[in-house]
Amino acid sequence: MTKSAVSVRAVDAEARTAIIAGNGLLPQVVAEALEKKGNPPFVICLKGEADESLKRFDHETVSVVEFTRLIKALKQAGAKNVILAGGVRQRPHLSDIRLDMTTIRALPRVFKALGKGDDALLRAFIGLLESYGFHMVGAHQIVPDILAPAASVLTAVKPDKKEQHNIDLAREAAFILGKLDVGQGAIAAGGRVVALEGAEGTDNMIERVRQLRQEGRIPRQGGVLVKCAKPAQDERADLPTIGIDTVTNIAAAGLAGIAIEAGRTVMLSYHDTVQSADAQGLFIVTFDSPRE
Repeated sequence: MTKSAVSVRAVDAEARTAIIAGNGLLPQVVAEALEKKGNPPFVICLKGEADESLKRFDHETVSVVEFTRLIKALKQAGAKNVILAGGVRQRPHLSDIRLDMTTIRALPRVFKALGKGDDALLRAFIGLLESYGFHMVGAHQIVPDILAPAASVLTAVKPDKKEQHNIDLAREAAFILGKLDVGQGAIAAGGRVVALEGAEGTDNMIERVRQLRQEGRIPRQGGVLVKCAKPAQDERADLPTIGIDTVTNIAAAGLAGIAIEAGRTVMLSYHDTVQSADAQGLFIVTFDSPRE
């Protein structure tokens, strides 16, 4: 497999770190880890996305289209390292962008990336921030134990032969999907791929499977959610993620378990997530990176 060609520099532990916080639990996990290390973060709370609890940290609330304000806030806070953490549900509209010299400078990169997929847009955004002297850092460089462990079964329940076949099918589908820069997940049930992750995200893909089952279009029980990083994934942003909510959602959809890529998938609240799966008789397994 061709992994991201981006070289990862060591984190300067003494430099101030900023978190550009979207939705979900990851921004909170990273912020608390920095605080425990004695380096409280500066948090850019994305308007309409970041959880209110993050506002107990030194912060600024910024819209996703306010690029000039973002750069100014980061500089005023003295931030050197920048982490992108959490999801963004709202897609900016070009009509909302306020044209100024900083934004005009950014537009060529943005326009070049448009239509090339989410990873291309993320890389363009990372490149823009780096052009202003910021060091982009992956969340796992701050909290290394959030990454899924080496290939193993994490739960009391193990996949049987039928579910292992579903894992193999969904892994292949997710890998191909990632090569197209479309998504990071797939679901296989009853010996065939029944759902692919698109722009709607993992939770909505799982909900689609639940609805298909209600309609009697796929087997009513069994199947596996597989998540893996895209082959050209920039590991500083948007690594595949699972947590307690993922377990709850797959249980509601009648799936038997989850399979994730070791070392390149974020597991939020690891112990609670595994305990939740055990309590519901589900499995969570990790696998080595797919190969072409």
